Amino acid sequence: MNLLHDKQVLVTGVVNTDSIAYAVAQRTLHMGGKAILTSFDRDWERTAEAARSLPGDVEVLELDVTNESHLKRLEGELRQRWGHVDAVVHAVAFAPRAALAGNFLDTDSAAAQAAFATSSYSYASLARLLDQLAPITGGSIVGLDFDARGAWPVYNWMGVAKAALESVSRYVARDLGPRSIRSNLVAAGPLHTRAAGGIPAFERLTDAWEAQSPLYWDPTDPGPVADAACFLLSDLARGVTGEIMHVDGGYHAMAGPLDPDRFDRSHVESR
Repeated sequence: MNLLHDKQVLVTGVVNTDSIAYAVAQRTLHMGGKAILTSFDRDWERTAEAARSLPGDVEVLELDVTNESHLKRLEGELRQRWGHVDAVVHAVAFAPRAALAGNFLDTDSAAAQAAFATSSYSYASLARLLDQLAPITGGSIVGLDFDARGAWPVYNWMGVAKAALESVSRYVARDLGPRSIRSNLVAAGPLHTRAAGGIPAFERLTDAWEAQSPLYWDPTDPGPVADAACFLLSDLARGVTGEIMHVDGGYHAMAGPLDPDRFDRSHVESR
């Protein structure tokens, strides 16, 4: 499959082989594209180990998305290695535990601002990078989202940061559309990643999906989300921008819990 034939894709947020970003990088290579990963300080060795498990010689470059000097240096490194970048995957999110746990109203402004800077504003930073590096034919930036239309029983200020991310993506779509650069998000269902491990009572989300998703949702399989991201990175999505694609088993479209016996368990367990 050559959906991303010769596309040069920058993938942020790969921490280990369980991450959604890793699955996107893996699919990108499988679909004929090229990938460079980014990491920084505390995650460097884990990202490098994940890169070694990918086919080919996949490089890892240093990037703290909240550091302008890192972004400027990365631009130069990508020009040197590739000349241009066709697409960027924004898979970076962080909130201090104080912004995720406890009483929403008790969170101090510093914790909330850290969540916004890393999880929302950084999308605009990567969009500017792509604007500098995309070829004249345009490009694509795709971010990972968690549906922010409502308040979740957990998630707190990260939910607010995701709402901001959704808005940022629309404004990026507006401003970079004339350059034929597209901006889209994939709103995934809950998946067991390292980031999920930092969310208190994460199982409340997976339990909700088991009760309400019309399609069987496997919280250990990032493949469906990665495939959707690759579609949005590809030329097949050349007319799509400002979109939020839900890859959540249909949970977002249901108004309430469904029949608990709706799945043929033998079929589900054979997957």
